[in-house]
Amino acid sequence: MSPDPSGAHPSAAEPADLAARAAEKHVVVIGGGMGGLVAARECAKVGMRVTVLEAAEALGGALRRVELDGVTLDAGAESYATRGGLVRALVDELGLADRVVPPRAGGAWLSGIPGTGAAPLPVGGVLGIPGNPFQDDVRRIIGWSGAWRAYLDRVRPPLTIGHELSLGRLVASRMGPKVRDRLVAPVTTGVYSASPDDVDIDVAAPGLNAALTRVGSLSGAVLALRGNGGSGGAKAPGAAVEGLRGGMTVLVDAIADDLVQLGATVRTGVRVLSVVSEDGGWRVTAATQLDTPTQTPEPWVAESEPLADVVAVTDEPVEELLRADAVIVATAESVARELLADAVPALALAEAAASPEIEIVTLLLDAPALRSVPRGTGVLTVPGSHTAKALTHSTAKWEWVREAAGDREVVRVSFGAQGEPAATAALDDAAAIDLARREAAALLGVPLEPTQVIAGHRGRFVQSQPASLLGSGARRQAARDAIQAIPALAVVGAWVAGTGLAQVVPDATEASDRLRRALLWD
Repeated sequence: MSPDPSGAHPSAAEPADLAARAAEKHVVVIGGGMGGLVAARECAKVGMRVTVLEAAEALGGALRRVELDGVTLDAGAESYATRGGLVRALVDELGLADRVVPPRAGGAWLSGIPGTGAAPLPVGGVLGIPGNPFQDDVRRIIGWSGAWRAYLDRVRPPLTIGHELSLGRLVASRMGPKVRDRLVAPVTTGVYSASPDDVDIDVAAPGLNAALTRVGSLSGAVLALRGNGGSGGAKAPGAAVEGLRGGMTVLVDAIADDLVQLGATVRTGVRVLSVVSEDGGWRVTAATQLDTPTQTPEPWVAESEPLADVVAVTDEPVEELLRADAVIVATAESVARELLADAVPALALAEAAASPEIEIVTLLLDAPALRSVPRGTGVLTVPGSHTAKALTHSTAKWEWVREAAGDREVVRVSFGAQGEPAATAALDDAAAIDLARREAAALLGVPLEPTQVIAGHRGRFVQSQPASLLGSGARRQAARDAIQAIPALAVVGAWVAGTGLAQVVPDATEASDRLRRALLWD
């Protein structure tokens, strides 16, 4: 029987008994990204004592903010997918409904097209796969030869026994390499940081394989999946997004503030060194700097509890021990596997997934020529044609950014993909910002001089393996099975849930619900 939203369990005990039992339980959450914050809040909501330990000096993980010349902007993730509705439900629950904003109308462009240079990204497709290869905006990119090759899809026999898992191989076999390389690859590289050959079509575009078998062609399957007979109409799977006025970190602020109100302890600048199972509970060893126990302004940080079992008191980081009834690990995959090597040996035996290092350079520009939105709300690139994989014209995409920037322009240039280190990785910040300026000029088709850069910021991220990559589902399930076999332990975050808040938030909610049921009712 499932608990009600308040956390009560109808058959377990009287509410007063449950409240008393919950108050006796201490949950330590290691990691203050969105997965950790959501899980911590779910435990705090039922009255458990919760301590969040974040190694960085700010909460949020991939949700980060930066201030450029007085303009506060997203430095990491700038939106969330609306599918499932669970992220929006969290936003509403936290009182942020009035901050929800859709992206402005205006399509993206594609750059690096052989013989053409740049053109608007075709409408009406799924992951770049066209419903009509002779559509003008499609033919402009793949040419007449590519269109006729793609048309052969209509006369090829459907896959009636089994189906192709690889998106890239399916597209190339049905519609030819030009569709795969010029239309699909820019989308998968920009969205998943991965080659289309490595993307599992059943995860990235659920139902497309079944529609192919049903209607007999891939282009027909695209039209069937979109529910229309041509361009426009319904959005492709996963395409709908929303943002928050003021940036996605207002969601981080709201959860952190709610945790404080619920009595949780939230600490930053605390690095967990080890997690050991003992006496039916857990011993967590952490290192902190005593003279600066918290590093971020309110409301991100609650007042810390007194340190427990301090080993030494010096000006250097010292170790402390925290004892917990349950532990939720909400770190990157490599850190989680290291921390849980003894507690969950199966995790140590499995090889960690390759995680691309992504860099996003945000530029605040004095560039009046960009007010005309020359390349829509953003640009994707044909792999191999540019050092950048994508660009977002933020002042064209988000009305709130336009208002905040005034007469200036904001663009975000992304570098790095699976198996391809970011071109900025070996550069210092100044050189990385200048490379981003030059890439922005090439992608937007507008000259941008160094003097037009008012301010810039470079953010580095290790992107967890997307759920849509071939084999990732089996890897994640194996990790889940090993973790769930250990009492009073949960692991949350993108490496087990898949990238994106639409996957991280419900996964963290489910994992914490399972944990609190085990602590209070089982």
